[in-house]
Amino acid sequence: MESILIVDDDINLCTLLKEELAEVGYDVDYVNNGVAVFDFLSRVKTDLVLLDLKMPGMDGFEVLKELQDRNINVKIIVLTAYADVKSAIDSAKMGASDFISKPYDFDELLITIRKVLQRDT
Repeated sequence: MESILIVDDDINLCTLLKEELAEVGYDVDYVNNGVAVFDFLSRVKTDLVLLDLKMPGMDGFEVLKELQDRNINVKIIVLTAYADVKSAIDSAKMGASDFISKPYDFDELLITIRKVLQRDT
């Protein structure tokens, strides 16, 4: 079973998305801030991270940079309400595999998750 980590400060979104993804067979966890990502990834094998960009404290761009700096190899899809072309390009340059706007369409998100997980690293 493939595992997904949701990183978002919106608890309601995390809970809903965890339920939706679990229903289709993924092992899903979530953390509510950027700092917690690194502790989680050091303890739990994770195939994919769904990462929000705008969070208090350490934002998504800082998480992307830190993942690069630490050579942590995990697939990342940015899932954010603050979607614009510059953010999409910047996140791709920093290692994100894809970029989805909130509010998301679950079917579109699922297709993107499957596509990203099938790619070679």
